[in-house]
Amino acid sequence: MEIIITPDPAAASREAARFLAALIRKKPGAVLGLATGGTPVPLYRELARMHREEGLDFSGCTSFNLDEYVGLGADHPASYRRFMQENLFSLINLQADRIHIPDGLAPDIPAHCAAYEKSITDSGGIDAQVLGIGSDGHVGFNEPTSSLASRTRIKTLTRRTRSDNAHFFESESDVPHHVITMGIGTIMEARAVLLLAFGENKAEAVAGAVEGPITASNPASILQMHPQAKLYLDEQSASKLARRDYYRWVFDHKPGWQRDR
Repeated sequence: MEIIITPDPAAASREAARFLAALIRKKPGAVLGLATGGTPVPLYRELARMHREEGLDFSGCTSFNLDEYVGLGADHPASYRRFMQENLFSLINLQADRIHIPDGLAPDIPAHCAAYEKSITDSGGIDAQVLGIGSDGHVGFNEPTSSLASRTRIKTLTRRTRSDNAHFFESESDVPHHVITMGIGTIMEARAVLLLAFGENKAEAVAGAVEGPITASNPASILQMHPQAKLYLDEQSASKLARRDYYRWVFDHKPGWQRDR
């Protein structure tokens, strides 16, 4: 794991965007794994700015989103397809036929999940997967006790996650109970993983993921086993890391050629 502690979410998002931009410029056909929720929004704004002002070209890229609510169609205001369209896809030149998001209305969910996995494999695999982290350590919608070898599948949300996501809906009772999500095993096959975490409410989960044992009780902790996992944190989310001064020292003394790799 590489721990990158920055003053605020904007600075962390710029660092993550630099990595993704370097990847896309080196590999114009890069396969990107994308996340939703409030955490990646500053990252998507920076990528859109790079496209608009610096000519960052997404036309050859392919994207796969982590998850979608079961029962929500693409036009539902709280669907993740709608979220991605509003926060990223409408602002860059990623081609519509290269965008993949789980179908919350799929009539045969197990078959759809298997096909989603096959599409990832057929694309050559994900080059860089963007993640957030839940306050309980979940990544994607892989809730605590999820199998660390899991694949794309249906999951039942915990009360805590439904409560955390209620602000995207009119009321908590409107939050679906089920989602389709990439599994932890799927996420771990990405060649690079970029996890962003902001705010004091994420500090305990971050500390457990970075410095605690590898455990399904904190699914993000499996990233300790990933060969290129980068955690982009603000000061608040990093506040419970025992070795945070060491992580800052390491990042500040990286050779210049290594910063965007």
